[in-house]
Amino acid sequence: MPPKERSGAILTVDLDAVRANYRLLRDKAHPAACSAVVKSDAYGLGAAQVGAALYEEGCRHFFVAHLEEGISLRPHMAQDADIFVLHGPPVGTEGEFTAHGLIPVLNSEPQVAGWRAHAKALGKTLEANVQVDTGMSRMGLSPQEIDAWLLDEHFLDGIKVRYLMSHLACADERSNPMNSEQLARFLAIRARLPQYRASLANSSGIFLSPDYHFDLVRPGAALYGIGPQGGEPNPLRSVVRLQGKVLQTRTIAAGDHVGYSRRYTASEPRQVATVSVGYADGWLRSMSNQGLAIVDGVKVPQIGAISMDSITLDVSAIAEERVAPGSLVDLICAEHPVDAVAAMANTIGYEVLTNLGGRYYREYRGLAGAR
Repeated sequence: MPPKERSGAILTVDLDAVRANYRLLRDKAHPAACSAVVKSDAYGLGAAQVGAALYEEGCRHFFVAHLEEGISLRPHMAQDADIFVLHGPPVGTEGEFTAHGLIPVLNSEPQVAGWRAHAKALGKTLEANVQVDTGMSRMGLSPQEIDAWLLDEHFLDGIKVRYLMSHLACADERSNPMNSEQLARFLAIRARLPQYRASLANSSGIFLSPDYHFDLVRPGAALYGIGPQGGEPNPLRSVVRLQGKVLQTRTIAAGDHVGYSRRYTASEPRQVATVSVGYADGWLRSMSNQGLAIVDGVKVPQIGAISMDSITLDVSAIAEERVAPGSLVDLICAEHPVDAVAAMANTIGYEVLTNLGGRYYREYRGLAGAR
């Protein structure tokens, strides 16, 4: 029996939708270049497949978080594709970056010093991005480190800066004053370092205004269909479809309980379907008793506690012959996208996507080179 038939659920990734989202973001950010953030295995959807599709679409700048992610991605990308590592080089790993053709984002004076020493040891100039902190207080050179940089003419000896960059903290909230505060701080830093190209906007920042675009934008979540601005229509195409398989169905009587801790009690006879997806598959337990699925085009409630390997649905509104063992139900789809799932789980779409587990059978539509 083929793996698809043996699996408990099917995760379909629409790479043509990823391409379309990239084109929309690229055109909106023009004339700035448009990169792609493919960290965390392209938000759980497959960095090798997503990266190849975006390369085919013309993307040449890719961002990952960790060194190991960059090493894993490099064999799948052409040599003219730049892979930037957002966390920079862990202590003593500078040689791994040059060995695998990766470009670090330098976030602190010690990282700059390590990269500078590596360049000196090799006797060559090495490329890097330099990140500055504009108020997120997470990563990037502090104001004090920036002052030290400007006072030390040898601070970047042997380092060619590709982009001066920072990161927005509240870009998904259009009216949040933090956006303009960070922009003002970034502009002030750029005024002191005008020789470098700059990058500030993430997915949501692209939709604030062209003032945030600079020379390079760095979309991540938007590529995968997550809405860039809370409370506003989502202009992006849905990328993911998650379908779970029905394991069995049963009729329960009024007063019967469903699942662990008796989280659901039937007030009248109900038809219940058990589906082979659970929190071990990234289907968040916080959706217990409040999620939904789409069965035969009808939205049905998720009832009871989410288990490690299964969920239960009230399918009383569906004809019995339409919900048999092996039937597929939609958990994420265009009609019930990832942002809607996230709202029911009291989280964000990023967490939903990156939590999708490894037990799903995966299908890719629009694979690069296969169109």
